Amino acid sequence: MKSNHERLREIFARLDSLDYVKPDQIPNINLYMDQVTTFMDEHLENSKRYSKDKVLTKTMINNYAKNDLLPPPIRKKYTREHMLLLIFIYYFKNMLSFNDIGSLFSPITEQHFMDSSELSLQDIYEQIFSLEKDQMKRLKEDLIRKYRNVQDMFPNQDEEDREYLQLFAFICELGFDVYLKKQTMELLIDQIREEHPAEGKKKKS
Repeated sequence: MKSNHERLREIFARLDSLDYVKPDQIPNINLYMDQVTTFMDEHLENSKRYSKDKVLTKTMINNYAKNDLLPPPIRKKYTREHMLLLIFIYYFKNMLSFNDIGSLFSPITEQHFMDSSELSLQDIYEQIFSLEKDQMKRLKEDLIRKYRNVQDMFPNQDEEDREYLQLFAFICELGFDVYLKKQTMELLIDQIREEHPAEGKKKKS
C-alpha cells in the first residue's frame, strides 16, 4: 500500500504532466469532425483518466451544437474559434450543466465569435490561459496545506487504518473545496442570466 507521501508526489507528477492547447498548435485551416476529435485526443491526451477514454466524440460535439453551446460548423467544417470554444467546453463539462455553460458562453459567442471586434476569441483564450502557471503554483501550495491539515488526525488508530483515514479526510477536504467553488460558479452564472435576460429568451425562442 502506498504511503500518503508517495500519493502526494504522484499527484504533483500528474499535475506537471498536464498542459493546455496553445493557439499556435491549432491548424490555420478549418477541420472536419474526425479531424477535430483526433486533434483533441492528441493534444489533451494527458488529461484523460484512462487511456481508452475519448476527449471528445462526434456525439458530444453534436450535443453541444444542439444545446447552443457551440455555433454550427461552416459547411461541415470547424474553425479555430470552434476549436477554442470546444477546449473551454471540455474543461467545464464535468462541472456545469449544459444550461449553465450555454448561459456563460452566450455573451462570448455573440460578441467575439467570428466577429470583427478588437478582442478576438483567441485573445480571450490566451489571456485566460496565461494565468495557468500561477494557478498551478497556488494549487500545489493549497494541496500541501490541505495534506498537512490531516497529518495529525486519528492518532490512536493503527498505522494502516490511520493512513487510510487521513487519506479519506484529505479527499473530503478536496471535495468540500470543489463543492464550494462549484456553488460559487453557479451563483455567478445565475447572476449572468439575470443581467442578460435577452440571451435566455433568445435560447427559448
